[in-house]
Amino acid sequence: MSITADNPTTTQSTTLRDARVPQGGMYEGVRVLRPFPEGWEERPYEHIEVTPQTSVIGAEIRGADLSRPLALAVREEINRALLEWKVLFFRGANLSPEQQAAFARHWGELETNPLLARGASDEIVRFEKGAAGSRPTYENVWHTDVTFRERPAMGAVLQLREVPPIGGHTMWADMAAAYDNLPDEVKQRIDGAVAVHDFIPGFDRFTPREKLLELQDQFPPVQHPVVRTHPESGRKMLFVNTSFTTHIVGMDRDESDRLLAFLTRQAHVPEYQVRFAWQPGDIAFWDNRATQHYALFDYAGQRRVAERVAVVGDRPF
Repeated sequence: MSITADNPTTTQSTTLRDARVPQGGMYEGVRVLRPFPEGWEERPYEHIEVTPQTSVIGAEIRGADLSRPLALAVREEINRALLEWKVLFFRGANLSPEQQAAFARHWGELETNPLLARGASDEIVRFEKGAAGSRPTYENVWHTDVTFRERPAMGAVLQLREVPPIGGHTMWADMAAAYDNLPDEVKQRIDGAVAVHDFIPGFDRFTPREKLLELQDQFPPVQHPVVRTHPESGRKMLFVNTSFTTHIVGMDRDESDRLLAFLTRQAHVPEYQVRFAWQPGDIAFWDNRATQHYALFDYAGQRRVAERVAVVGDRPF
């Protein structure tokens, strides 16, 4: 049919053109966002105030004095909040290193980490970046702490001692939400899969070779499930990360790399994330079994000082 000024009608195509997008992409649409496992009993909090920061991850906690030993009922409610919201924020706690470590010990034995700078004791790790000579490190990448251990940390308690005037925030991602929203065919593909974790990929760009050689026998590669089950909530979670997961057992390198690239990208989805703007003396306590985190290095030329203690965890299953 011709088109003229007197006859503006056009012919509508009856065939939709091919518009393929690359396989393994992430697409817009509704996402499953639930903070609790199926069947979880929601109960009111009687001893602390819990204020969620997003739909699935992050809550600010008020009403608990972290500088003193916790009453059993308070400890139990903080633990329930941790299971529900994965990372908890305590504003203005201003704990001494000894008090910070004592708070973390309510959840178990504290680990030491010879790869990181020591604080006031062997259990305290100190992250210190000064205005002069600051450089990027392993912090500003999505990762789960120490998955290269047979028993990765159960959780970590981080306090900011000094905060830059702008920037220096930390983000956490909910890896249970990341698992929930995987395509069914991907879930089937990774069901029962095992991946290798190694400390060297995450540290070799920032650690002298002599130090790596000294520690590689102490930290041999380990295998963990690609999807781990939370030992307390029973929820399934993705358990691979860019820093330490090297490959999936039984797959050729190209196939493993493609699948890991897709799985690790899940942490980048904003609906699964919470972002925290620090003030000096603030505490974050996160469930390392259920999250990844990313410390932004957007404050070059400014000073940021943080101290962290970590609780020894269980072997993933």
